Order: sequence, then structure tokens, then C-alpha cells
Amino acid sequence: MPVGRRERNKQEKLDRIVAAASELFAEHGVDEVTTQQIADQADIGTGTLFLYAKTKGELLLLVQNAKYVEALEQGRVDAETVPGVLDAVLAIVRPIVECNRIQIDNGRTYLREMVFGDPEEPRHSAALAIVAQTEEAVAAVLRRDERVAEGDAATLAHIVSAVMFLSMAASVNIALSVEEIVQDIRRQVDVLLPR
Repeated sequence: MPVGRRERNKQEKLDRIVAAASELFAEHGVDEVTTQQIADQADIGTGTLFLYAKTKGELLLLVQNAKYVEALEQGRVDAETVPGVLDAVLAIVRPIVECNRIQIDNGRTYLREMVFGDPEEPRHSAALAIVAQTEEAVAAVLRRDERVAEGDAATLAHIVSAVMFLSMAASVNIALSVEEIVQDIRRQVDVLLPR
């Protein structure tokens, strides 16, 4: 069915909000941008902005969730052609780390919002769904190794997710490059895999 004018207007406003927040967050970092600046850039009132996202954290989730979905999809595609289990897991992880490190403060804030936000709020729920999808992709790769039982693959994938999260979020890793973060994750995941 055709979308009505009201729904088109809502989607257009949402698109403008996402574009404005994305641009401002990328340029200045989430902590340095106000909701008023986002509303001004999107050419809407702040009251209208808060109909779409109640907090700056929700705005960041709105912007970043789409980017993380793309990163995960790229990782899945990359992992399909990688024969070794550890290397295939890292093929999934690498684009996510790259996405997280484009603007380090935004990446760390995104992870914090994901963990400490209200899981019932739709943007937070979507972020947690991305984590679950990432763990499913990693578990699928781990199942390639016949020594990894079905239930163990899911548990190991959950651990890999935690390792990745901590490596990206830890304050001591702020200055590390994407490659250094990926190598840190590689060392930790390598210890988990059967020998």
C-alpha cells in the first residue's frame, strides 16, 4: 500500500535528524554536540527532535546502529571466504572494530549506551539485537570446527563478543589502532579455541 503523507513527513524528518546527527557527531564528537545544534541542522524544533529520540544517547544509537549493521554484514561476507576458524572470526570482528574506531569517543559512547541504556527502548533494543546477530555469526563460524559442540559455540561466541567489547571500550586502549585492537582480540580468542 502507498505510504500516506503523514508517514512520509515523519520519515523525512527522521532522515533529516539522522543526517544532521551523523554529520555533527562525526565532525565534533557526541559529547561536543547539543540537541539544539542537531535540531537546527535538521531544520526542526527541539520538541520535534525529542519525539524521535529522548536523549543524545538515543540519537547516537540511531546513527550508529545502521553503521554497525553494515559492518557486521561486511564481516559475515568476509568470513565466508576465510578457511581458518580464528581468521574467520576475526574477519567478522575487524569491520566492527573499524566502525567503532572511526570516531573513538563516539564508538565508546555507543558501547556505553548499548550496555547501560534501557533495553526496552527501541534504539537500545536494536543495538542489543546487533550484538546477538554478531554472536550468531561468530557461533556459526565456530561450528566449522567439529571439536566445538553446538552449545559451546554459542557460549564461546558470547565470550568473543565480550572480549571485543572490552577491547574497544577500555580506556587503556584509546590510543590503539584498529590493527592493534584486532591483534589484542586475536590473542584472547586464540586461547579460547580448542587445540
